[in-house]
Formats: sequence, structure tokens, C-alpha cells
Amino acid sequence: MDGPDRPGVADAVAGLRASPGGSFLCGIRHPALVEPDPGWLARRAVLNGLRALAAAGLSFDVVTLPHQLPAAVTAARSVPELTFVLDHLGGPPAGSGQGAQAGPWAAAIRDLAQLPNVACKLSGVHTGAARAGDLRPYYETVLAAFGPDRLLFGSDWPVSTLAAPYGRVCYLYRELTAQLSAAERRAIFDHTARRVYGLL
Repeated sequence: MDGPDRPGVADAVAGLRASPGGSFLCGIRHPALVEPDPGWLARRAVLNGLRALAAAGLSFDVVTLPHQLPAAVTAARSVPELTFVLDHLGGPPAGSGQGAQAGPWAAAIRDLAQLPNVACKLSGVHTGAARAGDLRPYYETVLAAFGPDRLLFGSDWPVSTLAAPYGRVCYLYRELTAQLSAAERRAIFDHTARRVYGLL
């Protein structure tokens, strides 16, 4: 399927659902980080496409860089009937030496978390830093903002294998979440994804 800014989104979704395995379709993912316009997600054509995804009962996984997060806030606010999943914690500046609480990333995370139709995926950041201590400040920021019921784990496999084996990636996020209760960990590693993607 082309991006949600193209005409005929509803027809494209219908085509996907009619193809082999189409009954398992639960969401669409678009790497907005490849779009040169930082406001791409807030464009009218994109918002119309996102409304078509919502009407089809799908969710929308969005992959951004930090400077694109304000447009993600606008999109999620403009299409409240659509569930947005922010992949890779929204691309925090891990390893840059910047503080997790400072700068536009943390502010945008808090803005997104105020919108009930947004969840955040613990994924992808380990490709830049494979130690729990490196990721903990960013994890704690999204945990405080979204809470366990709107966080979900994603392995980012097979891209994750560029940084670490699958088992190591899983262990990393289990190490990060070790201080949570058993119910909170079940939310992050199971229940949130089931709810967000309609797999209940």
C-alpha cells in the first residue's frame, strides 16, 4: 500500500483484506521519518487517509524523528477516532548526550501522551544503544507519560539483529521493566498490544 497521503486509501485497504492473509490485517505502518517535510503528518491529504484507516477499523503505526513529533501530535489530535502507535519511542536522542527530559523530544512525548488515542512502542531504540542503562532515561520518560497500559513491546526484528540477537533484545526490555509489577509487565508484553491491534 502507498502512503496514507495518496488517494484511494479505502480501496487499497479493501484490496489488502481481499488478498491471502488479509483477514489478519490490523494496522498500517508508515515510516514518516523518510518524508522530507517535518509537517508531513499534518497535511490535509495525510489526515484524510488516516481517517480512512480509522473507518476501516485499523490502527496506524508511525515512525518519526524527534523534529516530526509536533506534526504527529497534530495528526493524533485531528483524527481522535484512529489509534496511533508511536514506534521506537519517537526516536529519542539516545547516545547524543542530551538529557531525556530536555529538548523537543520529551515535550512532544508528553503532548502525545495527553491524547488517549496514542500508544507508544518500546522498540527500535536498542539499535543505537544496546545497554539498559543507556535507554533507561528515555524508557522512564515514556513510562511516566503513557503508563504501562499504553506501552507495548516490539522487537523490531529483523532490523534489531543488526545490534543484538533477538533474545538479547527481549532481555534488554525485560531488564528495563523489571521494577514494574507483574500486571504492569503483562500489559507491556501482551495486553496493550492485544487491545491496540484489536486482537482480544
